[in-house]
Amino acid sequence: MDLGLEGKVALVTGGSEGIGRATARRLVREGAKVAICARRAEVLDEAAHELRALGGDVLAVPADVTQRADVERLIGEVVTRFGRLDVLVNNAGTSSAHPFEEIDDDVWTADLDLKLHAAIRTIRAALPYLKRAGGRIVNITTPAGKQPGARSLPTSVSRAAGLALTKALSKELAEHRILVNTVCVGLIKSAQQERGAQKRGLTPAQHYEALGKGVPLGRVGEADEVANVIAFLVSDAASYVTGTSVNVDGGSSGVL
Repeated sequence: MDLGLEGKVALVTGGSEGIGRATARRLVREGAKVAICARRAEVLDEAAHELRALGGDVLAVPADVTQRADVERLIGEVVTRFGRLDVLVNNAGTSSAHPFEEIDDDVWTADLDLKLHAAIRTIRAALPYLKRAGGRIVNITTPAGKQPGARSLPTSVSRAAGLALTKALSKELAEHRILVNTVCVGLIKSAQQERGAQKRGLTPAQHYEALGKGVPLGRVGEADEVANVIAFLVSDAASYVTGTSVNVDGGSSGVL
């Protein structure tokens, strides 16, 4: 299926590894021009090298999306390089789940700043260009935002806010032909997962096998499987889809 992404310009935050990198890779394969950003320049450079080896027209910008000046510089560099912006994927974020009594103000502030305020800043800076394009916004969240459990803080709260942001913007930006959706990701293989496994003395295979036992499909998901859904949502094939969320979690959550 031709997704109609040839020549479109996409920005993926947190694009150096995991879901962000897989999304950038999928968009490059669809013919899009892709900008990626992340805080760690060396990992970002590795991702850019891979994407260019696939034939992609790629811009890699070291940036911290919790900083307003970095976000404004990022959008400026994307538009200077490509002349437009059609797609924004707000993927920057980490998993953080603790009992309520263990979380102080600094942890709450840092989590909300990275997962909610960063998306707000990036959308605000990108909006003039997305309006011209009738663009697409995809916010990466989790099913915990819809179905929070014990010891799921602060992530479940920041992700719930991301869901509300998605729904509100889908209505407000519809007049500009901008589609806004969210992908709610469950257990997905990632470098962060594997670093955690290493600290516990487990190999990635052992770690994923144990986690997969709690997933109805019996396994942990691949980043490419999330990227496939994101690519659909930003494509011409999803031209009448806005204000919705798609769970990519192997059936783990109990909510639609």
